[in-house]
Amino acid sequence: MTVRGVRGATTVQIDETETVLHATSSLVQEMATANSIAPDEIISVIISTTQDIESAFPAKAVRTLEGWKYVPVMCTHEMNVPGALPNCIRVLMHVNANTPQKDIKHIYQNEAVKLRPDLQN
Repeated sequence: MTVRGVRGATTVQIDETETVLHATSSLVQEMATANSIAPDEIISVIISTTQDIESAFPAKAVRTLEGWKYVPVMCTHEMNVPGALPNCIRVLMHVNANTPQKDIKHIYQNEAVKLRPDLQN
């Protein structure tokens, strides 16, 4: 078993608490499901948002998922780069896995599919 990084990103239409929490929860759950990851296999999760998202801590959505209470989660803001995709939530999940790096399924939802078109199926 080794440590793998699983990436994901999504966007929201508007910066509202429930919208941010729902989008984060949906993304993280799809990342875990697509890669058959159980919460006790997760080392940590880092969530970043573009600076236009400030209504909620996305980590709250992760901590409230069934079985995820003790998963270490941290939020931060992305660099404010001109022309960057707005209203974006990015997730980096560190997991213990036997899966080869090339077989990890990185999940991009909504407008975030533009970030890594090379990883879309």
